[in-house]
Amino acid sequence: MLNITTFLDIRAQEPDKISLIYPSGNAQYSFSQLLKSVCKIGNGLVHLGVMPGDRVVIFLDSSPEYLISYFAIWRIGAVVVPTNIVYQEEELLFALKDAEATTLICDASCETIIKDIKEKLPLLSVIISVGGVVQKATATWDDLLTEDDWLLPYPCNLNSLCQIQYTSGTTGQPKGAMLTHGGWMAALEAEREALDIVSDDIYLGIYPMGHVGLSWAVAALRAGATYVIMERFELDRYIRLISDYSVTQLASMPPVIHALVDTKPGTEKVFGTVRRIISGGGPMHSPTWRRFQERFKIPIINAYGLSETVVLGCGTVIRPEHYQTADDFNSVGTPIGYAEVQVVDEGDPSIVLPPMEPGEIALRGPGVALGYWNRPTDTSSVFLSDGWFLTGDIGYINTHGMLVITDRKKDMIIMSGWKIYPTEVENVLIQHPKVAEIAIFGCPDDKKGEIPSAAVVPVPRESLTHEELVAYAKDRLASYKIPRNTYIVDELPRMNGWKLMRRKLRDTFCP
Repeated sequence: MLNITTFLDIRAQEPDKISLIYPSGNAQYSFSQLLKSVCKIGNGLVHLGVMPGDRVVIFLDSSPEYLISYFAIWRIGAVVVPTNIVYQEEELLFALKDAEATTLICDASCETIIKDIKEKLPLLSVIISVGGVVQKATATWDDLLTEDDWLLPYPCNLNSLCQIQYTSGTTGQPKGAMLTHGGWMAALEAEREALDIVSDDIYLGIYPMGHVGLSWAVAALRAGATYVIMERFELDRYIRLISDYSVTQLASMPPVIHALVDTKPGTEKVFGTVRRIISGGGPMHSPTWRRFQERFKIPIINAYGLSETVVLGCGTVIRPEHYQTADDFNSVGTPIGYAEVQVVDEGDPSIVLPPMEPGEIALRGPGVALGYWNRPTDTSSVFLSDGWFLTGDIGYINTHGMLVITDRKKDMIIMSGWKIYPTEVENVLIQHPKVAEIAIFGCPDDKKGEIPSAAVVPVPRESLTHEELVAYAKDRLASYKIPRNTYIVDELPRMNGWKLMRRKLRDTFCP
C-alpha cells in the first residue's frame, strides 16, 4: 500500500531543512513544520466528516495553504479538485457540481459566489475559510490548525484516484482528468530526473497551484529542495527573487523566455546561480529559444506533457545532453521516466507513422490518467484499450529520435486540402524585426475551407502593415502558408498569462 505524501515523512527527518519560502507572506516552513501542518489539516478534515474518496475543491491563490491542502487531502485518501483563483462564478460552480464535491476550501473571495450554495449544490456539506470570514463556512483554517499534528497516511494503491484535474477548456467545456497516486509518483521521479534536482537546489515556481505544473514544485520538495512560491509571473519581481534566494531551478513558459531575451544588457548576470530553466505549456519558438541560449547559456528543459499525464508522469523532455542534436531548437526531446511515445495516423491510431511524418502524438505510461470523470464517451475516444492516450497534438519524430510538436490537432489549418501548422509559420514570421509576438490561426472561408490569419504584437514604437508581413513571408514560406489577414493587437490572449488561446482569436477576428 502507498500514499504519495509519505515522502514528507522522510524529509521531515531533517527537521531544520527549509521546504517552503513564501515571500509575499514573509513566511517559511521547514519540512517538519510542513508535515505537521498537513497532519493538522488532514485531521481537521476527517473530524468534519471528509471520507476517503470524497472530492475536495480548493479555491485559493497560490500559497502555502493551497499546497498544504493538496497534501492533507491526499493524506486522508480523499480526492483533490484544484481550481484557479481567477475562476468566475460559473467556472467554480461547474467544478463543484461536476466533481460532486462534498467540501470546499476557499478564502473570502468566494463569499459572493457561494451565497446560494446550498440550493445550487446540495452535496456540498463542508466549507473551510482561509484567512478571512466566510459566513457560510463550517470551520476556519485556524480551527483546523488546532488539531493533532500526527496522522498516518491513508493506505492507497498505484491506481487510487487522488485528483480530478480539469482541462483548460481551450477547445470546449472542461473535462476532469482522473489522476492517481501512481501517476503522481511517476511524475515526481521523471521531473526530478529532468532537472537533475538535488537537496541543495532552490526552485522558483510560477505555475498556478491549480495547474498540474505544480508537479515540478512537488518534485523539488520530494528531492529535499526548497520551493520559493511566486503567485504569478511579474518580470521585475521574478528577476529580484532569483537574486534574493540564489535560485538554481527556474519555472518558466514561452512568454517568460520571450520577456527575458528582451531585458536590458547585464540581466543575465543575475542568473549566475541558475542551472536549469523549464519551458512548457505551449510551443517555444525556435528563434527565441536560440537567442536565450546564446545570451543566458542556461539549458532550457523544454518539456511536453498534459493535464492527463501529470506533465512528465508520461511525457518527453529535452535535456542538456540533447543540445548537440537539437540545433534547430524545436524539439521536446525523448520520453522520460517510464513513458512511451509514438506518432499515429490521425484517422486510424492503429497505424504508427515513420520518422519525419506528422501525425497525432500518443503517449503511454503510468502517468496517464484513468480517463475523464463521468465522461465515458470522451474517455473511450482518446484513452485506448491498449493503454495509449491520444493527446490531440500533432508532431513528428525527427531523425535523431526526438519529438517535435507542430500544433494542436484542432489548431491545424486546412486550406484547400493543404495542412498548415501555425507554429511552423510563427517560427518564421517572429524573426521579422518589427514582430514582438505573433499567433497564426485559421478563419473559415467559403471557397477554401479555412485561411491563415495573423495576430501580431509589434515591437514597441514600431508599426507593421499586412503588406510588410506578406513581403517578408513570400521569401520564406510556401504561398499557401502566408497569412491572408493581419491583425495588430496590444497583446495575445493567454489563459492565466500562459497558454495561447487561438480560439479567442478566431472568435474575435473571424467573420
